[in-house]
Amino acid sequence: MINWFVERGSTYAEQIDNVILIIALITGFWFFLTMGVFYYFLYKFQAKNVDRAMYIQGTEKKYKRFITWPHFVIIAMDVVIIVVAVRAWVHVKQHLPKAEATVRIIGQQWAWTFVHPGPDRKLDTEDDITTIDHLHVEVDKAYHYKLLAKDVIHSFSVPIFRLKQDAIPGRTITGWFEATITGSYDVQCAEMCGIGHGLMAARIHLRKAKEHRAWQKKWWRSRLNCNDGDPKKKANADVARWHKMFGPAEKCQLAPLALGK
Repeated sequence: MINWFVERGSTYAEQIDNVILIIALITGFWFFLTMGVFYYFLYKFQAKNVDRAMYIQGTEKKYKRFITWPHFVIIAMDVVIIVVAVRAWVHVKQHLPKAEATVRIIGQQWAWTFVHPGPDRKLDTEDDITTIDHLHVEVDKAYHYKLLAKDVIHSFSVPIFRLKQDAIPGRTITGWFEATITGSYDVQCAEMCGIGHGLMAARIHLRKAKEHRAWQKKWWRSRLNCNDGDPKKKANADVARWHKMFGPAEKCQLAPLALGK
């Protein structure tokens, strides 16, 4: 039902939706039942010219049963909620699948910094890609994230993942997600972090492996000054760096479009 309003975009989004739905159904049932009984009694026992109401102490069993038995049922419903919620918590927060890639997420007033692994798929190497307010990930791949805060407490929130994790200064918090859909979606800071809190929005871009690889090439082409598109020039250091990342068969400098060729 929640996915009618916010898409599900991760492997655990449905499980979290189900926890919320179960809580809503259980509490909603008891709310409407209680209100129905309340208004029925208001109508049935409204003031009339009849005998005065009988005073009871609430210790008589024949009267207590109207409280005791519903109480037992409510406790049983609480147990159901606890079991479902704990199972979701363990799966999302305690279980950490093997990482196929890792990203570093840094919160600061009032922007997100994302450090992505480069073509070698390893973090903290020379081909890492750093972006501001734009996170790029592949779908169908388990990611670990290393979450940090530079100044105050922030909260990394991705609604389509049903993911929310506080970022605390001085700590590195590890979590995970696996995207299941493609597209671009919102990233939020869900913790009041100062006057610019409302401006601390970002975007997450979910792509298939081929498109993600193409994005990496585009990002590096915009930062390298390659000359391997001109056979008359000796390859420079940027060309060597490009070939190290993407292989010798991949051209760094794209051929210019001239005279319709």
